[in-house]
Amino acid sequence: MWTFLSDLVRPSDASYTVLLIEEDSAREPRRYQVTPRHVFWLCSATLLAVSLFTASLVAFTPVRQLIPGYGTETMERNAQLNAVRVTALQDTLNVQRQYIERLQQLLTGRADATSPSNESSENERPSPSSSSRPDSEDTGWTLHQQPALTITQFGGSDSSSRAPAGSVADLPALPAPVPPPVETGYPTRGFEPRDEHYAVDIAVQEGTFVRTVGDGYVVLADWTQEGGYTVAIQHGDGYLSVYKHNERIMKRIGDYVRAQEVIAVTGNSGEITTGPHLHFELWHHGLAQDPRTLVAGW
Repeated sequence: MWTFLSDLVRPSDASYTVLLIEEDSAREPRRYQVTPRHVFWLCSATLLAVSLFTASLVAFTPVRQLIPGYGTETMERNAQLNAVRVTALQDTLNVQRQYIERLQQLLTGRADATSPSNESSENERPSPSSSSRPDSEDTGWTLHQQPALTITQFGGSDSSSRAPAGSVADLPALPAPVPPPVETGYPTRGFEPRDEHYAVDIAVQEGTFVRTVGDGYVVLADWTQEGGYTVAIQHGDGYLSVYKHNERIMKRIGDYVRAQEVIAVTGNSGEITTGPHLHFELWHHGLAQDPRTLVAGW
């Protein structure tokens, strides 16, 4: 048998006649003309095609993962890189969380502007729903009942003594009434301090320009977990306007903006949202104001 195969695949131009005879049949033998050179090249081409197919299968499909030891170094390197990225992301989130908490304290007037940020760990910070929450915070919403009293009405100093010349104190006061931050849309939720909703929600189509209600400086232009892309602008006379759930922010912290200047584009970003809308807040000396009493047409 092996002698026959060696003669058949041996490179030669000679021609062989192969007879196929069935032992238990009286059928006439079948004759085939075979050239060993042709058989050799056919076998070689078949072997090459099978090799290329196998190599492609290993190189371009997940089958390569079944080969012991294949890609182990690459997987370990990617795992180490992902671990570093996760650690960096956690650090960034912690810094952002502290910054947002500090800003919320300043907005609500519950912290001194010169006090350092709270650097206690997450395990030491009580939950918002904890039973140890002070009673003063349970009724803190009453301070924002309309009309909300300003700091000067509580006996504090006036705005000219709180800031030096050439600072925020020199900003022009908001006009009365102020222009709306969006040209279209309709209110879907009003000012509800009892439910800690210190804003008016305006349902509006995504991609609508958001405009500032007055001159001021951008003090916040970043992503927040609840409000998505958020912009906050400090105006004159202690007013602060906040615009949440945007799709894109057009300004950066520190920018000076003019009244009715585009600062963002509406969207549906953030965790606490029920659809495309603008969440608009207006604060005065740390106390929330009902925007509907100040915005024209609302």
